[in-house]
Amino acid sequence: MSTQDNTLTEVAVGAAVLAVAVGFFLYASGASDGAPAGGSYLLNASFRSAEGIAVGTEVRLAGVRVGTVTDMALDPASFRAETTFSLREDIVLPDDSAITIASEGLLGGSFVEIIPGGSPFNYAPGDTVTDTQSSVSLVTLLMRFVTGDGSE
Repeated sequence: MSTQDNTLTEVAVGAAVLAVAVGFFLYASGASDGAPAGGSYLLNASFRSAEGIAVGTEVRLAGVRVGTVTDMALDPASFRAETTFSLREDIVLPDDSAITIASEGLLGGSFVEIIPGGSPFNYAPGDTVTDTQSSVSLVTLLMRFVTGDGSE
């Protein structure tokens, strides 16, 4: 086999690898954005513990991704985790909806879950959701089970 044949083979393999990489990039950039072209709006929530979530964590309603966590900060006055999240603008939440930090399972990641209410009034952009439930620490639950603390 000549040197020219090796060079042509290397160029062909390199081009195929590059084409696959570009294809993966295009797929990932198109599939990662769950929001429609219409836009989104922001809501705020305060949690006693925001363990398990971070900026970029999914916000789900009925198991469907409808937004993401966009900002997290500690309120130095209340020592609570203040979070901001964006929701698709076609999702209108009643103002008695609840927000919880849920887990996908024992070893799964956490996400923010919206439990819709039944109020005839809706949250406006920038409002604060007051009905929140913090994450539950698996280690704390296991320690309570092992030590028998809080069983009665």
